[in-house]
Amino acid sequence: MARVLVLFAHPAQRPTSINLSMARRAQQVAGVTFVDIYAEYPRFDIDIEREQRRLLDHDVIVFQFPLFWYSTPALLKQWQDLVLEYGFAHGPHGKKLAGKLAIACITTGGSVRDYSHEGGNKHPFSMFILPLRQTIELCGMTFLPPFVLHAANHVDSSSAKTHVDTYPILLEGLRDGSLDIYALGRHDQVTARDLAELADGREAN
Repeated sequence: MARVLVLFAHPAQRPTSINLSMARRAQQVAGVTFVDIYAEYPRFDIDIEREQRRLLDHDVIVFQFPLFWYSTPALLKQWQDLVLEYGFAHGPHGKKLAGKLAIACITTGGSVRDYSHEGGNKHPFSMFILPLRQTIELCGMTFLPPFVLHAANHVDSSSAKTHVDTYPILLEGLRDGSLDIYALGRHDQVTARDLAELADGREAN
């Protein structure tokens, strides 16, 4: 089994948050290491050596966060700046993370249409996570299409429940190696429906 690390970053947690519900479910998945980085580092004093050991000890890195102003939350960005340092994660002698898998599990406030050339954000969603993707790939890791829930504050309760229920299935698939990574890689982003279709052996539309 692959060792899965979930790095959860949410600076504004509320009891009704979909992200918080996802986090609770992630903590119940056997074989998954769950880390709430805002709880561990409320003063942003990141323990670089500890975080680097965590990365070395795992095969799959999951970044779970809500999109904040078209980017990762501030502490997750600082985590990247400090932990993925030259000589460790990149550079001629720093490919210590090469070969690992990485995936971002993201919620957004905007709708699918908002993340289009015709929508309010004027660009596709893939443009806003390009810095994270480039960072992951520079470190020699394989970037998997992000697991996304758009309009997270406005979806109906059934859609929210489906997304939350699918999250541990995704983590289990990454842990067990039962997820078809090749088929997954054909998507720019994946939803709960996409993952259900992949699990059934059918390509999503």
